[in-house]
Amino acid sequence: MLNIVFLDRTGIPASHEIPRPSFPHNWVEYDRTTADQTFERAKDADIIITSKVLFGRELLAKLPKLKLIAITATGTNNIDLVAAKELGIAVKNVTGYSSVTVPEHVLGMIFALKHSLMSYHRDQVTSDRWATCGQFCYTDYPITDVRGATLGVFGKGCLGTEVGRLATLLGMKVLYAEHKGATTIRDGYTPFETVLAQADIVTLHCPLTDTTQNLINAQTLALMKPTAYLINTGRGPLVDEAALLDALQNGTIAGAALDVLVKEPPEKDNPLIQAAKVLPNLLITPHVAWASDSAVTTLVNKVAQNIEEFVATGK
Repeated sequence: MLNIVFLDRTGIPASHEIPRPSFPHNWVEYDRTTADQTFERAKDADIIITSKVLFGRELLAKLPKLKLIAITATGTNNIDLVAAKELGIAVKNVTGYSSVTVPEHVLGMIFALKHSLMSYHRDQVTSDRWATCGQFCYTDYPITDVRGATLGVFGKGCLGTEVGRLATLLGMKVLYAEHKGATTIRDGYTPFETVLAQADIVTLHCPLTDTTQNLINAQTLALMKPTAYLINTGRGPLVDEAALLDALQNGTIAGAALDVLVKEPPEKDNPLIQAAKVLPNLLITPHVAWASDSAVTTLVNKVAQNIEEFVATGK
């Protein structure tokens, strides 16, 4: 009988359960697991289910029973994949489950930024600005059209491609950015710096690697239009948070919308979180772009399928 341990159950909405395997098994789950709890909880597991718990080489080497790590997400940055392969531990993630909800979230952020929705809403709950403006409306914050705007997409995988498709339907011009420092430009791509300079909105959908960490930094932000917006629903470390905050406060760019941060959950005193309380041009959501009902249903079913297939085939 196989022991299955789910280390961070709260990473999946409570409304959804991972279907239990058809083979004989023991199932144990924890709401969340800290680094100093991981070994004790994982030491007897044949199969680990996790989203974000870290498994480095040293820890993996102390888990001789472990056969499979089933990731309840796409990213595998929390696992030492080289060590896992050397130790004969399979790692299975889930791709494609958020191909509808993440692009929709990006579109929502685009409209929120371009129409200053958060700023106007904030006025209604923090002041009497509308009641005292003396006329039927006021226009303290910029409102600009989405149609006709240029969208710069960084990352042309399934999410970036779908964002581009939807943006095109809205009448936007879409530019896919070539890799930074590329010496040749592939068909369908535009040079990295050109996209930054021309885009009215930049949206990030590239994987987190050594070359994309801090892809958006003080230098790249300076290349953007002062009227441009940044959206990040990819990975937090794609953006230098200190540089972004400086750019927002100094008007280097017009605004930003983030669904991911470098550290998650963030500290209470995270400068961007604190700034979002007062800046009218910064929108932050708590890493929920992926979490529509249909996406979560697809995710949990695929995790269950990954486990069943591994036990049946060893792959």
